[in-house]
Amino acid sequence: MPWDRNQMAERAAQELEDGMYVNLGIGIPTLVANYVGDKDITLQSENGMLGMGPFPFEGEEDPDLINAGKQTITELRRTSYFDSAQSFGMIRGGKIAAAILGAMEVSEKGDLANWMIPGKLVKGMGGAMDLVAGVGRVIVIMDHTNKHGDSKLLKECTLPLTGKGVVDRIITNLGVLDVTDGGLKVVELAPGVSQEDLVAATEAMIV
Repeated sequence: MPWDRNQMAERAAQELEDGMYVNLGIGIPTLVANYVGDKDITLQSENGMLGMGPFPFEGEEDPDLINAGKQTITELRRTSYFDSAQSFGMIRGGKIAAAILGAMEVSEKGDLANWMIPGKLVKGMGGAMDLVAGVGRVIVIMDHTNKHGDSKLLKECTLPLTGKGVVDRIITNLGVLDVTDGGLKVVELAPGVSQEDLVAATEAMIV
């Protein structure tokens, strides 16, 4: 069976190593905080929090503690707070080792589209444009296909780009793929998913 949202987040947490400073995007990436476990990982939120803990248990939510997606989270003993300018200084200054982001589309060249669907009102690209330009590694978590069954891993993105050639690794419900010079390389398949299943669901070049 393909991975569900939590299994995708758990798989993404395996990418993180002790000592890393990591930014989690909105959507599925926020679930990664629940699977860090005993690793010495510091999670950074661009709305001004360094050292995010997992989601709170029901009834223990603090409305003042939220991530960039406006979800309530918990703090740790080492958590620190700062303004948006300092937060983006960390990102633009290359202090964040990795960003785990959601996406609407990713191209075989690593182009990322994750901020706008034409015709829908959005207020701007947001912090993603800084993240993909400033962090050491960009990992995308996304469903392999859209609700119509069309591939979201494309030869060329059709939606407005967040960044060109910025994605390093893609984790979907079908498996894990790396962006290479020749296209996408399958690194791992979800349990019960065959190479043929993944290739059939992918428009991008598989090498």
